[in-house]
Amino acid sequence: MANEALAGPPAAPPNGALQTLQNFWRFIVQQRTLSVALIALVMVVYFQFSKSVFLSLGNLQTLAAYTAATAIIAAGEVMLLICGEIDLSVGSVFAMAPFVMYYANQNGIPLLGGIILALLVSAAVGFINGFVSVYLKVPSLIATLGTQFLVSGATLIATNATPVITPDTFPKVTSFAQFFGNNPYSEIIWAVAIVLVMQVLLSLTPWGLRTVATGGNPLGASEVGIGTNRIKMVHFMVASALGGFAGILEAYRITSTDPLAGGTTIMFNAVAGAVIGGTALNGGSGTVVGALLGTIVLGILQDGITLIGINADYYYVVLGAAILAAMILNVRLQILRKAGR
Repeated sequence: MANEALAGPPAAPPNGALQTLQNFWRFIVQQRTLSVALIALVMVVYFQFSKSVFLSLGNLQTLAAYTAATAIIAAGEVMLLICGEIDLSVGSVFAMAPFVMYYANQNGIPLLGGIILALLVSAAVGFINGFVSVYLKVPSLIATLGTQFLVSGATLIATNATPVITPDTFPKVTSFAQFFGNNPYSEIIWAVAIVLVMQVLLSLTPWGLRTVATGGNPLGASEVGIGTNRIKMVHFMVASALGGFAGILEAYRITSTDPLAGGTTIMFNAVAGAVIGGTALNGGSGTVVGALLGTIVLGILQDGITLIGINADYYYVVLGAAILAAMILNVRLQILRKAGR
């Protein structure tokens, strides 16, 4: 007992080591893209250990197909979210655009021209969203909710709620169809290319800096001459066009065009991927690469749960918890940044 008294309490960890651990943790938390990548890696290891077919070629192709369309939509949503806006109608545009291409082709317009026309119509929906939100001052949550029902209803009426075969996929799949999504890898290649282009625009161009300023400090941005209304309008149009393009790629992948495709499910998955990837819903921060990683995490989660035989309903429980955790972390990070930490 005397020896113990002489020895005193256990030595505390050296301040240098403790500080190093704290700095490392702070770095991991603040670098949201790295954090999400680590989460994705841990999930891959877990599901591969639980079910060895997880990393098989066939399952990876399934995972890529699930992730690609959502990631393309998320790339557009991220830019809007950074501006402090949101587009709930993009899922309806996702379903509408392939039909615009289809009917254009049925009326003698070449397929490439049909795709361009579909993207223009999709961008026009985004223009309407932007005009109502930016100039008529209707919150984008409400404006795009209305547009979502309008576009969805118009698509169902125009198509008589009947699916059609995607052009150039029957009776033989052409190279054009393979380029625009029918090849197992073309859709994910398109997604990665779009994400990289959007991330470069966001990180390395004046347009990206103005986008961040528009969402982070709208009044200050306006006072220094940034056209915040124009920036928001363009991003509404781009987000809608990307939703339409994702719908066209998906129509070629599955070789049919369904008026009930997409909808709120793919839109909410895209927004969830963006939020999990570090985008703040109140604007001013986010990355397109982070949104891609967020959608990959969601894809891994849904695919892994299915493979190991867990009830699919648990996916939504985990998804809701992940969104709440991501939002809490976003808020805490913003408080720390304001405090200079």
